[in-house]
Amino acid sequence: VQAQQDQQHLSVETLSGVGVSAGVVTGPCRVVTDPADTAAIAAGEIIVCHITDPAWTPILSLAGGMIVDIGGILSHAAIIARELGVPCIVNTRIGSKALRTGMVVRMDGTQGAVTVLADGSLPASVTQM
Repeated sequence: VQAQQDQQHLSVETLSGVGVSAGVVTGPCRVVTDPADTAAIAAGEIIVCHITDPAWTPILSLAGGMIVDIGGILSHAAIIARELGVPCIVNTRIGSKALRTGMVVRMDGTQGAVTVLADGSLPASVTQM
């Protein structure tokens, strides 16, 4: 993890974790802290969260990709991502603190790598690669 600490939040250019569902996706991310908060999520956004459990399944079905702080190859997020066929990276440790809603990221669910492409000021559409 390459990160710099500023006065208010953690700033990152890249994150690494465990790739648990293959694929590469580029698009805006949305940090979600409550699985009941489905109204704010647009289909295809990259969901960033701390951990998941079965209550998260409806929200994850909207995801274009998933970045999760905690988990392994048999974690809930990993299994759901593989079932849905969307890229997923778990065990980033700080993803939900370092990434912010609206940031445009490229995530590689095979390699377990996340790269921040834009801070969120530029509009972007989700594209599958």
